Amino acid sequence: MSNIPSPLPFWKMHGAGNDFVVAETPQLDVTDEEWGQLAIEVCDRHFGVGADGLILVQPSTTADRKMRIFNADGSDGEMCVNGIRCFVKYCFDRRLVTNADGAMVVETGPGPMHCIATFGADGKVERVQVTAAVPNLDPAASGVAIEQPAPVLELPVTTSDARGDSEQRVALVSMGNPHAIQFIDEAPEEYDLHRIGPLMEHHPLFQHRTNYEVTRVLDRTHMEMRVWERGVGETMACGSGACAVMVAAHVQGLVDDAVDVRLPGGTLRIEWPGQGAVTLTGPAQKVFESEWTR
Repeated sequence: MSNIPSPLPFWKMHGAGNDFVVAETPQLDVTDEEWGQLAIEVCDRHFGVGADGLILVQPSTTADRKMRIFNADGSDGEMCVNGIRCFVKYCFDRRLVTNADGAMVVETGPGPMHCIATFGADGKVERVQVTAAVPNLDPAASGVAIEQPAPVLELPVTTSDARGDSEQRVALVSMGNPHAIQFIDEAPEEYDLHRIGPLMEHHPLFQHRTNYEVTRVLDRTHMEMRVWERGVGETMACGSGACAVMVAAHVQGLVDDAVDVRLPGGTLRIEWPGQGAVTLTGPAQKVFESEWTR
């Protein structure tokens, strides 16, 4: 018998179209397998609430609150920058955290994330700035076992399906989760992401699977991208993915230190001077609240 509460109150939320079911839970005697199964059920877009992931708001001994995230397929999401913004809004709007300056530290699997919330006239959180991870360009950090020094910017990866072979040349960036980034000349909406994305995610080269981004540099302060997220599929936005594509472009000298990255769900502001942590700023919105009964 599962110890997951039923009914389980939740908020449906999104950050630039990357949507989540967010629920506050104490430290329960619940296995990751049980949480993963709940994520599969609640994230189903036909028979559940519909979401890219399930976010758990838990107590923390080292930060303001602890965040767990499970992908729509039940796998451990490790971390998610769009999800963290929703997490911060949930905590402030529900007065779980009351820091007047909007500062909040979130405990995540890869480490603590420092965030600053911006409030609207109604006192609710509208935008959140997240000091994300320090990017790791070592291929091993992205789960790729090759003898090639960092940075890896054009790794050839051959994928095969019924339509034949195709080669992607990708940059590898870990933001606490793995990203393989393909720079393209055409508009991202024209790219056959639903064909290539799953082939890249499950390619044996990536030991822990991978997130796969296709991106185009528009000028030194603007990029556009689409993403195939590990364990989810194509999403409207991916915060860590936006950070990763900006880092990969910056390392190649293609962009400045602050870039607006446009995704299907909205635009995220990414800042990185070439060293240290990446900073992302973007919106967070509540859609509705309800209860999930198993």
